[in-house]
Amino acid sequence: MVSVVVDAMGGDNAPEAPIKGALNALNKRNDIKVIFVGKEDVIKGVLAKNTYDKDRVEIVDAPEVIETGEPPVMAIRKKKESSIVKGLYLVKDKKADAFISSGSSGAILVGGQVIVGRLKGVERPPLAPIIPTENGIACLIDCGANVDARASHLVQFAKMGSIYMENVLGISNPRVAIVNIGEEEEKGNMLVKETFPLLRNCPDINFIGSIEARDIPLGKADVIVCEAFVGNVILKFYEGVGITLKKVLKKALMSGLKTKIGALFIKNDLKEQMKRFDASEYGGAPLLGLNGLVVKAHGSAKEKEISIAVEQCAIFKEQKINEKINEKINVLYQEGI
Repeated sequence: MVSVVVDAMGGDNAPEAPIKGALNALNKRNDIKVIFVGKEDVIKGVLAKNTYDKDRVEIVDAPEVIETGEPPVMAIRKKKESSIVKGLYLVKDKKADAFISSGSSGAILVGGQVIVGRLKGVERPPLAPIIPTENGIACLIDCGANVDARASHLVQFAKMGSIYMENVLGISNPRVAIVNIGEEEEKGNMLVKETFPLLRNCPDINFIGSIEARDIPLGKADVIVCEAFVGNVILKFYEGVGITLKKVLKKALMSGLKTKIGALFIKNDLKEQMKRFDASEYGGAPLLGLNGLVVKAHGSAKEKEISIAVEQCAIFKEQKINEKINEKINVLYQEGI
């Protein structure tokens, strides 16, 4: 049984979305137990409206809530009774395997490192969201956890991203590339120039060189390595383009009688294709390299995203991702890479 803690108070659509989403996953798989953390009376009120296996649901009362605008470090220190802090401690104390929240990104990132802690040998835990490409999906690592990363951090990101993509998402021998302003090795800033040869000489990854931003949507790599500032810009731009594309297409299809008639014929196929640009299709972003699994879902996450995230936590545990990361990172250090 995989125990997943779900922050019932985090995100724009709390408490309904996180609770109902987790229950959907619970009803789909019989090997999952859900621990809801948050205001007990609120959680019970939502649960009363749903059908679920009560033997696999637990509630941990957390009367405090960390708001998005609060300074993360101070919030973690002062709000010990918050849903984020209590949820992270459940993972730290091995009372649960994973924690999912749509709440404050800063608090989750800080709490993940301070409370749950890093695996031995892991220098920095990166956020690893999945993004859509022409050929399927790719892992963008890091997208927000480590703005001032070093070359050694990026090498670890590549290794952890490869393990995640191969074992959780089923991509054999994933292609790893570093974000750059050109394909040539001599291009890039100091961080990229220093990291490139380290990645090239890393024996346990399939490094294919540099990748320019325009080639990311084309699916030319499976693991996209960068520091968090660049990664976050790419991710937010990706999301903005997806939203804009939907609006432009809708406007074009509704512009006249001829296009409206045509839209009727392609509506279902177009809807299916556009789902690929919907963040809810990919669950949350795991914070890799911790002593337990911490997953950050979008602040606007709805039921579907939470449901997929809960199922991903089960796969993460089944595939022993932390054990594999721990093993590979230690090998890298022993070899001096």
